[in-house]
Amino acid sequence: MAETRPIDMQALRIFLATAQDCNMSKAAEHLGITQSAVSQSVRLLEDNFGTPLLNRSARPLTLTAAGVALVNRGATLLDQAMNLRGAVIEASKGIKPSLRVGLVDSFAATCGTQLVQQLIRGTAQLSVRTGLTPNLAEALARRELDLVISTRSLDLDGMANHLLLSERFFVIAPKGYAWACRSVPDLVELAKQLPIVRYNVQSHLGEQVERALRRVGINPARRLEVETADTLTAMVAGGIGWAVTTPLCFLQGGRSAAAVRQHFVPELHAERSMFLHVRQGEYGELGRETFDLASSILDGPVRKELRALHPSLPGLMQLHAWTESAERI
Repeated sequence: MAETRPIDMQALRIFLATAQDCNMSKAAEHLGITQSAVSQSVRLLEDNFGTPLLNRSARPLTLTAAGVALVNRGATLLDQAMNLRGAVIEASKGIKPSLRVGLVDSFAATCGTQLVQQLIRGTAQLSVRTGLTPNLAEALARRELDLVISTRSLDLDGMANHLLLSERFFVIAPKGYAWACRSVPDLVELAKQLPIVRYNVQSHLGEQVERALRRVGINPARRLEVETADTLTAMVAGGIGWAVTTPLCFLQGGRSAAAVRQHFVPELHAERSMFLHVRQGEYGELGRETFDLASSILDGPVRKELRALHPSLPGLMQLHAWTESAERI
C-alpha cells in the first residue's frame, strides 16, 4: 500500500502541464524548466500515489485512468493552492509579509529607487532582483519572483501581462557629428562615416534594434557590441560610433547623455514595450497598485528628466492604462 504523503503542488503543476499535450518536452518549454525536471516530478507523483499516471509505452504518451482522475481533480486543487497565498495577503489589508520583485535593468536604473521607496512602506520584507528579461522570466516561472516588470509578453502558465509602456527608438551620435539625421538616407550616410555600437544581439533589445534596421535596409558591419545602456551611451559620447536606443535606456546612460546628439528618424517606426507580470488570482490589488506607482513615476519624474535631456524625448513614450482584461496565457 502506498504511503500517504501530502501532494507536492509544484509536481502537480508540472504533471498538469504535461497532461495538457501528453508531451514532456512541451511542458518543459512552457514552464521554463528542463525535461529531466518534468520527468522527475511526474515520477514523484506516481511514487506518491503508488500507480502510473502516464502510459509511457504509447507514442505519443497517454494518460492512465489514474492520470485522468488526477487531471480532473488536480486542476481545481492547484488553482486553490496557487491563489491561497495571495488571498491571505489581500485579506489582511495591512503589511504584506514579503514580496519578491524583478525589474528589467533599464527600468530598475531609472525608476527602481522610487518604486522601491513606495513598495517598502507596505512590505515587511522586500526583495528586488534586476537583470535581463529572459533571466527574470525564468525566475518567475520557478516562482522565485512574485511580480516582474520586463520588456516582453511572457508565455507562462497562468500569467497576466499588463502593458505598461511603449517607447520609440531613436538614433544617437557623437556631438562632433554635425549632420542632422532625419531620414533613412541620412542614416545610411551616418553608417558610412561611423561604426554602429550595438546592444548585445542575444538580448531582446538587441534583437529589436537589428530588426528595425533591417526593415529599412541597413545592416552595418558588426564591430562593437555592449551589454548595458549606460555603456552604449558612453561609447557614443566618446566618439566611437552611433547607436539606436530608447528614452529609458538613454536616461540610464545619463552621465554621458549630455555629450551625444539625438536624431529622430520616423521611418524606423519601431518601439519596445514594457509589461508588468502578475499571476492570475495572486496579488491582484498589489499588481494594480504597483502598475499605478510605476505609471506615476514614468509620467512624472522620468518625463521631467527626459525633457531636460531633449524636449522631444517625452513624446517618444506612451503610457498605457491598466485593464482587467490583460493578455493572459
